[in-house]
Amino acid sequence: MSAADVPEREEVDEQYKWDLDAMFASDEEWEAAFEAVEDRLDELEAYEGRVTEDADTLAAALETREEIMREVANVSAYARMRSDEDTADQEYQALSARAQSLSADASSAASFIEPELQECTREELRDLVAENADLERYEHYFDDVLRMKPHTRSAEVEELLADLSEVTGAGGEVYNMLTNADMEFPAVEKPDGSEVRPTLSNFTTLLKNRDRDFRQRVSDTFYDEWETVRNAVGTAYKNSVKADIKLARARNYETAREASLDDANIPVEVYDNLLDTVEANLDTLHRHAELKRDVLGVDELRSWDLYTPLADGEVDLPYEEAREHVVEAVAPLGEDYQNRVAEGLDSRWVDVYETANKRSGAYSGGTYDSQPYILMNYQDDITSMYTLAHELGHSLHSELTSETQPYVYSGYEIFVAEVASTVNEALLTEHLLETVEDEQFRRHVLDEYLERFRSTLFRQTMFADFEHRTHELAEDGEAITPDVCDEVYGDLKSTYYEPMTMDDGIRREWMRIPHFYYGFYVYQYATGISAANALVDRILDEGEPAAADYREFLSKGSREYPLELLRGAGVDMASPEPVEQAIDAYGDLVAEFESLT
Repeated sequence: MSAADVPEREEVDEQYKWDLDAMFASDEEWEAAFEAVEDRLDELEAYEGRVTEDADTLAAALETREEIMREVANVSAYARMRSDEDTADQEYQALSARAQSLSADASSAASFIEPELQECTREELRDLVAENADLERYEHYFDDVLRMKPHTRSAEVEELLADLSEVTGAGGEVYNMLTNADMEFPAVEKPDGSEVRPTLSNFTTLLKNRDRDFRQRVSDTFYDEWETVRNAVGTAYKNSVKADIKLARARNYETAREASLDDANIPVEVYDNLLDTVEANLDTLHRHAELKRDVLGVDELRSWDLYTPLADGEVDLPYEEAREHVVEAVAPLGEDYQNRVAEGLDSRWVDVYETANKRSGAYSGGTYDSQPYILMNYQDDITSMYTLAHELGHSLHSELTSETQPYVYSGYEIFVAEVASTVNEALLTEHLLETVEDEQFRRHVLDEYLERFRSTLFRQTMFADFEHRTHELAEDGEAITPDVCDEVYGDLKSTYYEPMTMDDGIRREWMRIPHFYYGFYVYQYATGISAANALVDRILDEGEPAAADYREFLSKGSREYPLELLRGAGVDMASPEPVEQAIDAYGDLVAEFESLT
């Protein structure tokens, strides 16, 4: 889509915009809700120092906190999504900033609760639960709070850490505003003589163009522009890494990685197992790269060749057609699940198309009290269809959890969230390969899923290794500069993509990855696709009993720890086996495409 083709928001039909009015009918209504919940923060003070004096007081304190946090979540989500519609809109930037401050204030106001709970023994908390049935639903929560006792500070320190959340998150916020609101990439001449302006949303789409010279111009232009903000991005990332480390040390962890994983009770061995297993099987990734080089007929594979489809021609896939494919694909998960997907798409869950200054990428949002919301930048291609399936997996996970669990368990860890999204991708592939007769479309589907395996299992593991190495360097007292990041990232890229000839631009690729500002987040994409691959195999082999186990997994939210939840659904992520199985499945897809050439 050229710069001139990116529409203004008001040019898009309402049916293709998410319905935020369902949350707040107007900004004035939002303002009233904001002020109301802000006024309620003082209610928490009444419980400070007496949270566990008796069972009724404990129940009242937890209920008050939940009521406040639910309202804070509603005003925060609305403000953030309005801001994401147009990241250059300063009015909604201001609302979002106010909501972030309110969220920090609410966390600070409630920060005494868990330290006071941790003053109790397990036996004392069990006695309180026995005295008030309303506390029974908190039993897993209490276990989790006591588990974190060695890493929870005094009430005063916890309040200070909560107050500092805006400051410690500033690196990511600066990066977000720089890349989404301030950066504009120069236009590039297309093969037909017209111009197109690369954006964060369309960059990889442009790299799928068949004209190799055009792909190189896009890549050079894109990464040259990143070079102009090198120091700003480097400083933002450096400070984000520092914040991760400082917060981990403040909570008595040896490393930032350990702190991040322990939040979900994931042993660091799971992370190491992923890195080791993938690194030991890079030959499969190298086969895919060599296949791409041979199919493209080039002497040297370059970074601007990696996204070029193996399948000939292009498949134009309008949003309405993609919707139909996705709804049909999730049928193995049961009629209720399938109906929910269809109804959600009809109920304006999705903000479909790219518009001027809209946040790039895609996500599933919303709150416990709202319908799910999905931000998309749909590009009329197969990749966008897979992204829609992916985000709907998150949305259904949220909806089923919210309907089944009390608020305390309404969230879920990213470790399991990425399973829910990737199961839908795998089912979509199975459905399309089974039902689509057009041979070109089938080849594109096979190529797309190969790319998703490559970019999710291998690329995200490479990102995880980058995060691990840069944090280790900083923890050892080394300076994290743009040059250091280039070197670390370049070394990893050379190892993972051995058949590719490196260039300076791709060494700077770390600069364009927003997920690096969510400390040790990306590895969960790789574990997610591994678990999802195993679960889909089980669902397709065993039918409804396995689908029922999977739906039960989705409905549990955070009532159990992630590894336990996945074991209940039929996969053990403490073992290397799911990762190995996923790599084998990827290898089978590579072999299938090799047989077609």
